[in-house]
Amino acid sequence: MNRQAIPAQVTSFIDGRWQPATGLAVPVVSPVSERPISVLHEADAAQVDAAVAAARRTFEAATWSGAAVAERKQVLLRVRDGILARSEELAQLEVAHTGVPIAQARGRHVPRAALNFEFFAEFISQASSPLFDQNPDYLTFVRHEPAGVAALIAPWNAPLALATMKVAGAIAFGNSCVLKPSELTPLSFVPLMQILADAGVPAGVVNLVNGRGPVTGSALVGHPGVDVVAFTGGTATGRLIGEAAGRGLKKVVTELGGKSANIVFADADLERALDAALVAVFANNGQQCLAGSRLLLQRPIAAQFIERFVARVQSLRIGDPLDAATEIGPLISAAQRDRVLSFAAQARTGPEYEVLCGGRAAALSPGFYVEPTVVRAKSNSLPVCREEIFGPFVTILEFDDAEAAFAIANDSQFGLVSYVWSASLATVTAALRALRAGVVWINTPLTRELRAPFGGYKNSGVGRDGGSWSRALFTEEKTVTIPVRDFPILRMGISADA
Repeated sequence: MNRQAIPAQVTSFIDGRWQPATGLAVPVVSPVSERPISVLHEADAAQVDAAVAAARRTFEAATWSGAAVAERKQVLLRVRDGILARSEELAQLEVAHTGVPIAQARGRHVPRAALNFEFFAEFISQASSPLFDQNPDYLTFVRHEPAGVAALIAPWNAPLALATMKVAGAIAFGNSCVLKPSELTPLSFVPLMQILADAGVPAGVVNLVNGRGPVTGSALVGHPGVDVVAFTGGTATGRLIGEAAGRGLKKVVTELGGKSANIVFADADLERALDAALVAVFANNGQQCLAGSRLLLQRPIAAQFIERFVARVQSLRIGDPLDAATEIGPLISAAQRDRVLSFAAQARTGPEYEVLCGGRAAALSPGFYVEPTVVRAKSNSLPVCREEIFGPFVTILEFDDAEAAFAIANDSQFGLVSYVWSASLATVTAALRALRAGVVWINTPLTRELRAPFGGYKNSGVGRDGGSWSRALFTEEKTVTIPVRDFPILRMGISADA
């Protein structure tokens, strides 16, 4: 990427204006070069307060919250068009700060960001509310009104795609918002703010603050002027955010970690299951909460599947993420690389593990590269099967029958997604009932239906987004009752003789 295209510095964007470069300077480090490529200026509590105040002022002015649905729809569609018009710039910025392969940024991340705005534009134009007329004396109907000011906190693994899901949902329903991306990945939000403004989103509707979670994020979630909190990220941070939102009685949805089981039965289409298993684990450099990072294989096909799977993993192309042929790029940071390698080192130390391939830093320097790693484990109780590693790392377990497979899949603190590969209707329907996960994918990997709810069981989060579930988060429901004819009303305070 042309170095001049990367913003030299990133500040906060409040009430339609970029703020002066104040606050702690945090380097934005390239996962490829391991060197700073930009500087983020952290928003402190005072700047967060200014952002929330701008959002509140704009919301109460009703320039956006009071706009007609048709008007908001057209603006959202123009945002979509703006994203697509600058798709190559956005894709390259995503690569610059995440290390995700450019083919995936072009093919998935940026198109998904555009789709988010298109989806909510169409949703608000067709959404309806119930009317109750069972009581002959009344008509009762429900209004969905914008909740107010939304705090939106996005992760670093797919920053543009996941942040825009929150932004598009919040503003589609008339809210104003304050977005805080990860301090590791702020670059693509610089052009996004211009795209929003050019599309006609009024100043103050979308505000941006940058900084670390304990400073900027904490000030934002705890701010009394925030009505709604939407967070995607790690489970430990999600607990803190849930606690802070709870103290303020704010509406909150959290989408957190995963350790998802990808279950392959002996009667599955093994060719498709093999392709999908690679995608489910190694797309996005393995840094995705819905990765099928526990690969469960039925014993009759385990040996054959493992042999072919390992051969394919060893053939994955690791390298410069700006090369269109690259399939695995660097991890986001040195800390994340070291975390992944620590699990691989642990797997080399005991008889209950077998490292089938990878498990070391890739022979590329500089860059936070890790060889794609496959570990066979004897028990689901081992740390590599329990903890979210968040890298190109898959653990293989074997099972005898469906009951055992579902027990292994559910034996986790997480419950975000599950994958099932089988040609048997009985097996599939049993899986739908048995699996404790918010999403169950049957014979397919990584398919997101934006009209359906997305979220997890257990430590994978609280609440859902998508379609009507996003409307439930970003609106308040108001019941309105109107009499349709006169009816007797109890007359109090009148003497019996009157």
